Amino acid sequence: MGRRALITGVTGQDGSYLAELLLEKGYDVLGMVRRSSTVNFERIAHLQDDIMLVPGDLLDEVSMIHLLDEHRPEEVYNLAAQSFVPTSWGQPVFTGEATGLGVTRVLDAIRIVDPTIRFYQASSSEMFGKVREVPQSELTPFYPRSPYGVAKVYGHWITVNYRESYGLHATSGILFNHESPRRGLEFVTRKISHAVASIKLGLADQLPLGNLDAERDWGFAGDYVKAMWHMLQQDVAEDFVIATGETHSVREFCEIAFAHVGLVWQDYVVTDQSFMRPAEVDQLIGDPTKAREGFGWEPETGFADLVTMMVDADLKLLSETSAGQP
Repeated sequence: MGRRALITGVTGQDGSYLAELLLEKGYDVLGMVRRSSTVNFERIAHLQDDIMLVPGDLLDEVSMIHLLDEHRPEEVYNLAAQSFVPTSWGQPVFTGEATGLGVTRVLDAIRIVDPTIRFYQASSSEMFGKVREVPQSELTPFYPRSPYGVAKVYGHWITVNYRESYGLHATSGILFNHESPRRGLEFVTRKISHAVASIKLGLADQLPLGNLDAERDWGFAGDYVKAMWHMLQQDVAEDFVIATGETHSVREFCEIAFAHVGLVWQDYVVTDQSFMRPAEVDQLIGDPTKAREGFGWEPETGFADLVTMMVDADLKLLSETSAGQP
């Protein structure tokens, strides 16, 4: 029997890629799902026979204690959260409960059941928000600009607190934006790739977007989950920024995506004020030097390759759907 790992948020983009990686490495993989929610298994459908789905809820510490006590994982990757920034404005209290206090419940369950369990917390570049310096490193002060970012800062610092107070092997990965064909349709990158495919196939005629000048450090989710695993293999738990070190605008993403299918983005993109954030973050660009020097992590997928990968996947998806194929 291999090592056993628990992934919260296993049905999400990162959870599905991490489950694949851990299975390749011979792990027994547990995926936590909430009994009370309607779970979308689309991203892990191809893995469902290989992983064990177990009930648990970040809003209920007792359920986390029972889960850890029954299944005894050696590693816990906390990827579950209310992770969509615009939703955090409409549901700030729920975002705080799940994305912030939920981290405490998992850490406390580990402390109670088995303090030798290694814990990974999915921190976020949104914690930097109104950035204090460019690029951002592990030492850059946080200034979150959304309820989501604020909740992630809480989750980050409670992880540090449990590490220093109880000696837990608890690590935060401060991941900058990472995308893939499995990204949710509500996120701007997937919204663009899906719209480009729809327009190319004659299923749509325009793409409404918010701030085209917004810049992000975008990488491939499949590369970033490798860094998560590396962090939990270190002798000493530390926090790491995971990023490409490059920044690109929403406009650039549109240019590459539309050009890939032979279209000009200006013919289809329209600005819609309803997609503007109440408070926009500044230039998010990460410095991954510590991860590179610490365990040799480098992003393997370039920006243009990421964009075209997502467009191609959506072209395939929509072609199959419109043809009536499963």
